[in-house]
Amino acid sequence: MAVVDKAVAGGGEAQQPEPAAEASTFAELGVCRELVEACDAMGWKQPTKIQAGAIPHALQGRDVIGLGQTGSGKTGAFALPIIQALLEHRQPFFACIMSPTRELAIQIAEQFEALGSAIGLVCSVLVGGVDRMQQVLSIAKRPHIVVGTPGRLLDHLKDTKGFSLTKVKYLVLDEADKLLNLEFKESLDDILKVIPKERRTYLFSATMTKKVSKLQRACLRNPVKVEVSSKYSTVDTLKQEWYFVPADYKDCYLVHVLNELPGSMIMIFVRTCESTRLLALTLRNLGFKALSISGQMSQDKRLGALNKFKAKDFNILICTDVASRGLDIQGVDVVMNYDIPMNSKDYVHRVGRTARAGQSGYAVSFVNQYEAEWFKLIEQLLGNSFPRCLCHRTHSWRFLSEAVPYFCRKGNS
Repeated sequence: MAVVDKAVAGGGEAQQPEPAAEASTFAELGVCRELVEACDAMGWKQPTKIQAGAIPHALQGRDVIGLGQTGSGKTGAFALPIIQALLEHRQPFFACIMSPTRELAIQIAEQFEALGSAIGLVCSVLVGGVDRMQQVLSIAKRPHIVVGTPGRLLDHLKDTKGFSLTKVKYLVLDEADKLLNLEFKESLDDILKVIPKERRTYLFSATMTKKVSKLQRACLRNPVKVEVSSKYSTVDTLKQEWYFVPADYKDCYLVHVLNELPGSMIMIFVRTCESTRLLALTLRNLGFKALSISGQMSQDKRLGALNKFKAKDFNILICTDVASRGLDIQGVDVVMNYDIPMNSKDYVHRVGRTARAGQSGYAVSFVNQYEAEWFKLIEQLLGNSFPRCLCHRTHSWRFLSEAVPYFCRKGNS
């Protein structure tokens, strides 16, 4: 059951929660016929909990704060009300959506275009790592929806002739907790200064932080808070386990677990960009179909790697936390935390890449002697103690006997 908190006027403290109405179809939420048909075409047969809680209030013209687990359908919760409002009042630069990563911005734009394909919706994506002239040409088409990262969006507001958000009707901050980090704060503040105060604002995130709460009071008016979980949590269909491993032999344990999961679609999270490249190279040398993605790659290469993984040309994607926010990659069976995140909340976003939309999934973490304290903090945050795995004497040990000398040579080279 979704939970709705109605905030007092002026964005003050929330009142006592009350249950949100359940709905079995998008039509029951007030979504128009054209968009119901678009949802059917995308395979969205019924609304998720956060969509059922947020969409009716958004259609009534309320500001919305949406808090939900990753994979809960937050994009649909703000895209459908915006497109329905656009049907009634078509104008260029109708809505601006900001996200913390390029990949998430592109994915949001793809969903808007799919939902609005029958009505001629035009969307422009403004992110770094892409040729700016191509984006200027896209802006010249006067799109209805602008999706971007704060830095590149601000660049175009300053430098691109004819581009303005002074008439925007809707502002969306997706993965708002990440947008409020120091790297985005200055750009975000400058953008908020040029966007009209008479607008609808949607703030969506998997996690609620003090910074998000502060932003709520600053730029939302009498918002409705919709939660599908009252605390940090992962979905019930996600199985979570961990191995306690010596730091020097983490590679060997990883290979052991990979051999136990042949054919699975796997995302492996590491801490640094350099680690993605080295681990992908190592696994390919051992016969695995692995590729990497990191913030140091050009946008074209990042998208190319994602597309190869989505097409199942490769079944292992090694990435930094750039891929843990909001990306909806169908069919991810397993998430592996090769490096334990120092920020416990990043764990929630990482494992949210699997077990999406009601499907089952598996998350496994490799915890060395230096990371044990971080992992205990993750368990405390989620209020759960995950089962520890022990390696059994299976055929994988024969492979490990070959892998250990390889990794030892690698360490001495």
